[in-house]
Amino acid sequence: MAVSQAEKAEKFRALHERPGGFVIPNPWDAGTARMLAGLGFEALATTSGAFAVTLGKRDGAVTREAVLAHASALIQACDLPLSADMENGYGDAPEAVAETVRLAASVGLVGCSIEDATGDRDRPIYDKALAVERIEAAVEAARSLPFAFTLTARAENFLRGRPDLDDTIARLQAFEAAGADVLYAPSLPDLAAIRTVCSSVSRPVNVMVGPKNQCFPVEELAAAGVRRISLGPTFFRAAMTAFLRAAREVKERGTFTFAEDAVAFRELNALMAGKGT
Repeated sequence: MAVSQAEKAEKFRALHERPGGFVIPNPWDAGTARMLAGLGFEALATTSGAFAVTLGKRDGAVTREAVLAHASALIQACDLPLSADMENGYGDAPEAVAETVRLAASVGLVGCSIEDATGDRDRPIYDKALAVERIEAAVEAARSLPFAFTLTARAENFLRGRPDLDDTIARLQAFEAAGADVLYAPSLPDLAAIRTVCSSVSRPVNVMVGPKNQCFPVEELAAAGVRRISLGPTFFRAAMTAFLRAAREVKERGTFTFAEDAVAFRELNALMAGKGT
């Protein structure tokens, strides 16, 4: 029996409300979505960077239409709640961000993230006032939906070369006041900064593991106050590491030792058998 969008949305919201932290991994195609569902994960999120590479593009160079079609394919692949990385909402204006949220819901997503990065190297982060207006518009669009759409607001300072913790916290606090359901500051430098962020806001905080020196165990992140733990492109990077290592072995050494411990297709086929709930 199919799980409705509203049921997925309630399940996703409940994950953020229970004690401790939960891991939300990031598939990059329908097959990896099914694998993660088959392994028992409870919710999934898209990753813009990994998806872009599968198309032969750099992160940030994929259209909103392509991202929505990708999300739709993942939704069809399994019954887990899916949130999407909708980058900066595909437009500077608050109205563009609101439209992105409505379109995200229309393809079956139960949540999405909106960042305050401009995509412009000369001015990588929106001015705070505009950043807040954009989240306010996203929240208004989310609240107009007939189900509990979970909106995540991202403060991108540390990811975009502006390591300003005070400004990051001020932005997250402003996003919280604007109504964001989840708060997220990628690439915080250490556990102390993560703990400070979590203690500075009252909404659930998402932390991404994977960047160098930021692979803290689930227990440590939960103890620091983190509610949701994502991986972004980390699983994809791990897969590409194995692929490149194998390809280089063949090209440079003419050997195939990598195949000795490669996953068996019967295991992959077994993971494809169910959609996961």
